[in-house]
Amino acid sequence: MKKITFLSLMLILLASCIGCQWNKKLSSFINGENYNLSWSNPLPLKFGDPFLLHASDGRYYMYGTSLEDGFEAYVSDSLSNWEPCGKVYQGGGSEQWNVNCFWAPEVYERDGKYYMFFSANYKENPTNEGENFKIGVAVSDSPAGPFKDLYDRPVFNPEYPIIDANVYFDNETGRCYLYFSRCCYKHSVESEIADSLKAAGVFDNIEESWVYGVEMKPDFSGVIGEPQLLLCPPKKLNDAQAEWESRSATHREVNRRWTEGSYIFREGDTYYIMYSANHYGGEYYAVGYATSKNPLGPFKKAANNPVLQKGGDVLGTGHCMVITLPDEERYCVYHGRMKENPEERVVLISPLEIDEDGVLTVNSSVTSMHKSKVFEINAGTK
Repeated sequence: MKKITFLSLMLILLASCIGCQWNKKLSSFINGENYNLSWSNPLPLKFGDPFLLHASDGRYYMYGTSLEDGFEAYVSDSLSNWEPCGKVYQGGGSEQWNVNCFWAPEVYERDGKYYMFFSANYKENPTNEGENFKIGVAVSDSPAGPFKDLYDRPVFNPEYPIIDANVYFDNETGRCYLYFSRCCYKHSVESEIADSLKAAGVFDNIEESWVYGVEMKPDFSGVIGEPQLLLCPPKKLNDAQAEWESRSATHREVNRRWTEGSYIFREGDTYYIMYSANHYGGEYYAVGYATSKNPLGPFKKAANNPVLQKGGDVLGTGHCMVITLPDEERYCVYHGRMKENPEERVVLISPLEIDEDGVLTVNSSVTSMHKSKVFEINAGTK
């Protein structure tokens, strides 16, 4: 009887240990340590201003600029095959604050909710401005929508048009920051670049867009303090950034110099803010970055700018964001235009690296990637 009891106890303990190991492996699988991702550039998505969210359900959701009256999204488990979620945000309704020009959505998962920040023309336009963009926020219980306006107004209402919302959440302090671009519209700026173009008879004036940052209220109902100017086009001809940031003007595309599409992230104690310069509709759209020890600057532009620009079959590369995939490597997600069809924007993903000296680079020459870590069970041998 004692032998049977001892043997039964040993079997129970053995089964328990096997069960513990199985549960540990299963838990590792469920918690996302295993993945099988692959893609080729360009992705089969026709988006401008792409934003890629790796949601807590383990799936990848891509949002971007594409519709006249809202936003659509696509979802994937592999980054290669994408399924449509349909329209995830409907704008322009009679009871809504916005009317048209729905641009650059970014979606953040916070405390079980999904918040979409975006820009659109504000219906309150007493002076009938040609550009009246403001930034709003919508909320959903699912990354696939539907998203509904959190408030019946923009987050805040500065006296100039703004676009390209980007949000940084500082989990250490509990603060959040909103970054945006003041539009070029009616924003003529004097500079040596503008003077040289006027002297040559190319343009009468040069308008500029500038990137600002400001602390935002935790409930996204407004901002705290005044927006701080973080980035703008260089004023001096001998500035190292002047040539590449002025190409759309110097190549006579348009009388504007842009600083827009910002995206901020932190590496160690350094904040990296990426931004796009030149005409978003032209071939010279390109990406640079700047660094700071503070989320609201001052920021110093990098010596190796631009880090992303036209090359090979791709033109007009810009409006990027950065995502860390399960391989713990960073990737730059951005839009571009293929030479064979420059009127259409497509999505691309390229490796992004920061070396030991803090220098950021984007390897846009990589046209395809495959990253995998597959869960396996060793059943043993007979």
